[in-house]
Amino acid sequence: MEYGFTIATYVVAAVLFILSLGGLSGQESAKRAVWYGIVGMALAVVGTLVGPGQGLWVASLVLIALGAGVGYQLATKVQMTQMPELVAIMHSLVGLAAVFVGVNADLMINSIAGIYQEAGLVMGAVGPDGYTAIGLPKEIYDGLSSFGQLIAKKSSVEITILQVELVLGIWIGAVTFTGSVIAYGKLAGKVDTSAKQLPGGHILNAAAAIASLVLMFAYLSGMGSWTLVLLTLLALFIGYHLIMGIGGADMPVVVSMLNSYSGWAAAAIGFSLGNDLLIVVGALVGSSGAILSYIMCKAMNRSFISVILGGFGGAKGEQMAVEGEQVAIDAGGVANALNEADSIIIVPGYGMAVAQAQQTVAELTRKLRAKGKEVRFAIHPVAGRLPGHMNVLLAEAKVPYDIVMEMDEINDDFPDTDVVIVIGSNDIVNPAAQDDPNSPIAGMPVLEVWKAKQVFVSKRGQGTGYSGIENPLFYKDNTRMFYGDAKASFDQLLPLID
Repeated sequence: MEYGFTIATYVVAAVLFILSLGGLSGQESAKRAVWYGIVGMALAVVGTLVGPGQGLWVASLVLIALGAGVGYQLATKVQMTQMPELVAIMHSLVGLAAVFVGVNADLMINSIAGIYQEAGLVMGAVGPDGYTAIGLPKEIYDGLSSFGQLIAKKSSVEITILQVELVLGIWIGAVTFTGSVIAYGKLAGKVDTSAKQLPGGHILNAAAAIASLVLMFAYLSGMGSWTLVLLTLLALFIGYHLIMGIGGADMPVVVSMLNSYSGWAAAAIGFSLGNDLLIVVGALVGSSGAILSYIMCKAMNRSFISVILGGFGGAKGEQMAVEGEQVAIDAGGVANALNEADSIIIVPGYGMAVAQAQQTVAELTRKLRAKGKEVRFAIHPVAGRLPGHMNVLLAEAKVPYDIVMEMDEINDDFPDTDVVIVIGSNDIVNPAAQDDPNSPIAGMPVLEVWKAKQVFVSKRGQGTGYSGIENPLFYKDNTRMFYGDAKASFDQLLPLID
């Protein structure tokens, strides 16, 4: 069997990728799952180099070395707080690769068609024996690349299917590319995080999508590659405009959604190249990303369709005014409350990641537990700016897995809790989600921390946070504001726990 070793390695790699994806669902198995993915990818690369990629060893090894060097630099220099934007920019590269592969496929089809025309033959014609009549001189056929030979052996129907696949790959890839670049800009603070659209808003997106469909049929009818150029430009615009129309509060969903898009783009690449492993992996990433996006939308009471269409709909009307004032407290006051408390819940947010306070928070947890106090962590599904962001930080600080609880597991326990410490969170503990029907986060399930006896909010200042939504929690009678950098604040707090 041709490329038998490659097929075998692809099967093993696919199994390892499935095990990796399954293992990432739990903190205990996540580290092992990462190694499954690493080994699977190594096998996939080796299988490709000795299979369809053979004969291009020098170029392949040089590119692999360059990619590994860039990846190593990023992995060693990027902080945990920068992981969301790193993931977004990586998605853009997958989208760009899909565009390049699609364009290359079109160029190759045109090139092979030209060779057939020069030989006076019809590309894709099928002989009386039912097989494609290649008809090319052996020396010409043997001189083609493996991809060129693959195209040369296709029937006219198979070529049409390939053209459909490359159009979808280019369109999805282009949308993913510009969408991911804008998501990176918003997450990195280089693009305004508010939802903004051009005049015409969703009508422009719909018109661009319809025009893309028309151009696809024009391309398939043989009107030329210029249709692909226009289709690509429209897809680039759609990706830009969709993500610009999504506000900061929905950015965690956007990252997950773009992950799904990049998976479907990879699957489209796989179909174009005839690479079964790319199809399997792309489908895994695309479907899992879509499922995660749906779960996160449910956790935020967002319409999945609304979010992926660029914020279609949303709350209307004037938001409730917040009355009262924020009352500050120092480290001594927080320490006294913690020393007297029996039950404590800590709610980590992006502010903890920015301050890199997880180690100090973990040390505080150890001291409190050593005194016989019940200490637990409450994690909202969209805490931070990336799914699982807080879980990774706490695991890094060696916080025991069994005291890290999801929202549904711990939300009913707040009324029986003596002290809640909120570290750099805003939307996920905002009571306006339940009390204000006109709030942008109305109906979103939140951690009901205000039901505890005392709430301390560690926050750098009186700002509204990333999404720009005011939080009535900060003005409640049982809430005190523990202002300052989270790490510096908890460094002051630690020696006061006796």
